[in-house]
Amino acid sequence: MKNSILIAALLLATLALPSFVDASHLNMAILVLMAAQLGVAWNMLGGYAGQVSLGHAAFFGLGAYTSTLLLLKFGVNPWIGALAGGALSALLSLGFGWSCFRLKGHYFAMATIAVAELVQIFFNEWEYGGAAVGLYVPMDKQGWLWMNFATKLPYYWLALGLLVITLAANWWVERSYLGYYFRAIKDEPDAARSVGINIARYKQVALSLSAFFAALGGSLYAQKELFIDPGSVLSTALSIKMALVAILGGVGTLFGPVLGSVVLTSIEEFTRIVFGGTGRGTDVIIYATMIILIAVYYPTGILGWFKSVQERRAARADASRQVAEHAGAAPLQSAKGEA
Repeated sequence: MKNSILIAALLLATLALPSFVDASHLNMAILVLMAAQLGVAWNMLGGYAGQVSLGHAAFFGLGAYTSTLLLLKFGVNPWIGALAGGALSALLSLGFGWSCFRLKGHYFAMATIAVAELVQIFFNEWEYGGAAVGLYVPMDKQGWLWMNFATKLPYYWLALGLLVITLAANWWVERSYLGYYFRAIKDEPDAARSVGINIARYKQVALSLSAFFAALGGSLYAQKELFIDPGSVLSTALSIKMALVAILGGVGTLFGPVLGSVVLTSIEEFTRIVFGGTGRGTDVIIYATMIILIAVYYPTGILGWFKSVQERRAARADASRQVAEHAGAAPLQSAKGEA
């Protein structure tokens, strides 16, 4: 009941936010929502199935390039282009999984980086896709039909809507048989295999779902920024950020990536304002330190830390209540003995 009330309050606050902030703060809110959506998408694979991918920028970039190229070359509506990018990324994930799922642990993570780097190299050399120069999204057609606006507010609603859809997909996965299979693969792969779970197949399912939603995030990014190039949508730093958002907030939880996005994006914006160009990379140092602290002391992330604090408070309250009840019962027993 308390969780439902809290979620409803946060949703209402999110809906009301645009009425109380200026354009710069609204842009920051959009960045938070977009990073949260990518963290939630990554969480399907890295959180529930326990496969730590550091190459998810390949799917993000493919979504951005697919919708942009379809719009530029063939005039395809960006809504259709976004779905096409998601489908193409899910298809690419088959080869991605085939090459990487043969490895485990940090070897798997290293392999995902290598595959993503190959994708980035391809787009850097692909003249049809703009190569290293990049692509500009045209602004000749504006409005909701073409996902192109002159102000920031519509992008806020788009980012919020995509985050809600991605959270809903995670919620469904969490409570379906897929969620149970993913968690079994993550926690006890040998036991999962012994009861007949096809580990390779369901790892691939988790990767395909994650890739699809990451690509949708890439398409939205292209429409918002109106420019993409391999360095902005296919970088390893972007892949790492997707993972950090979920890990910091609480890997394998529904709202952990959202919390992690608020923290990381706030740090990025704060360091950008304070240090400007001279402090480039300061945000990475700060949240890398936070990740180390979380990994050592609270592996379940910030959300897990909050829950542990609540559990300790509840335990202390319960102990105090028991002491009070015992103290109240002692005089009564004494009185009965005297009688």
